[in-house]
Amino acid sequence: MSMPRRRVPALPTPLIAVLVALIAGLSACGGGGSSSATPPPPPPTYSQKFKHVVIIFQENRTPDNLFHGFPNADIADSGVNSAGQSIPLTQIDLANDYDLSHAHPAFVDMHDGGKMDGADKIPISCAPNAVNCPPPNPQFMYVNPSEVQPYFQMGEQYAFGDRMFQTNQGPSFPAHQFIIAGTSAPTATSDLFAAENPFGGAGCEAAVGSLVTLIDPLGNENQQIYPCFEHPTLLDSLDAQFITWRYYAPSAGSIWTGPNAIEHIRSGADWANVIIPQTQVLTDIANNQLAQVTWVIPDGADSDHALSNKGTGPAWVASIVNAIGTSPYWSNTAIIITWDDWGGWYDHVAPSIYNSYEYGFRVPLIIVSPYSKQAYVSHVTHDFGSILKFIEEVYNLPSLGYADARGDDFSDCFDLTQTPIIFQPVPAKVGKDFFLTVKRPVTPPDDD
Repeated sequence: MSMPRRRVPALPTPLIAVLVALIAGLSACGGGGSSSATPPPPPPTYSQKFKHVVIIFQENRTPDNLFHGFPNADIADSGVNSAGQSIPLTQIDLANDYDLSHAHPAFVDMHDGGKMDGADKIPISCAPNAVNCPPPNPQFMYVNPSEVQPYFQMGEQYAFGDRMFQTNQGPSFPAHQFIIAGTSAPTATSDLFAAENPFGGAGCEAAVGSLVTLIDPLGNENQQIYPCFEHPTLLDSLDAQFITWRYYAPSAGSIWTGPNAIEHIRSGADWANVIIPQTQVLTDIANNQLAQVTWVIPDGADSDHALSNKGTGPAWVASIVNAIGTSPYWSNTAIIITWDDWGGWYDHVAPSIYNSYEYGFRVPLIIVSPYSKQAYVSHVTHDFGSILKFIEEVYNLPSLGYADARGDDFSDCFDLTQTPIIFQPVPAKVGKDFFLTVKRPVTPPDDD
């Protein structure tokens, strides 16, 4: 006689779901076989996002002077002079009628061992026939923000740095060496730096008798040499990996033309990568001929340099950014905008001192790209070595072992995982057609 079959009650649907999930979890943990979980992808790298880097190198400004009132940045409204008096910063036009010394002795005076109270000791030179020049407290000035709105718009939309320092403690000639090589040393093994602008001529084509002053590890400036150097540069690292580069400049023999002072570049095939005039960069972008790494040096009128500029620097920079932003290059280009030295203007932030010539004072920094953090103010310390370090990481290049070895790589200024920023043109009072057609003499660079 067969036994009656018992009917097993059905499990509730929610309980079935729990059991299935539990079994799947045990299996993934190794309880029933090999793991099938996929590890998360590695974070993106600079080399995956950027194919072009453009460095726009303007002239002679500090954040306190050029970015007065910039939101969320460390910008002072006043400073302290050598008598211990608080001096309010007052407004001045971008195109003013005097210049301030930015030689190494001027740095020493203003820095005053870190007290930042010696700006009033910086010498002033007025334009011929200037009226009421210099004004009271000429070092304690800020530029009318209405004149530099393109800079403000780019800084407020992308990444702005209020802890960017020039690497050197002096003027333009050594700064333009640091921006291509991370050093202004005359040779690869020297412990000296070129500290000042040369006199008698600049670079390897300078007249016989031209000299540049060197600073030694103790801070002495009692040696001089001909201003033609020989050591590795970032340009050589780029060449070794077949990375294209161009250096746009207004003239060949200027202290602003960095490659002019490197013997093997000035006398070799690489000199063809130095493009004169600098406005050719606008044509090359339009013709899809932008190099992978590009330096853009202004002419004096567009440089923001005190006394010699015509107030068109912000529009000049905007014209380059707009040309890239409205081209196919936008999707994979990082544009780094900075200024070559402090120009003698007051700034309240004391730099960290590494040796007899590094760091110098703050200069402004703007990083424009589809992957710049939006409306971001970086309080991280950067310097010209950071630019070289960034380029080395984009193109997987070895370190030169100079300022790039110590510099950071701007990593706090980027979000490589964000949805790329859609470019919006930067309004300016003149556009690229002005710079391509204007007829004016090439104004000389500073000679402090």
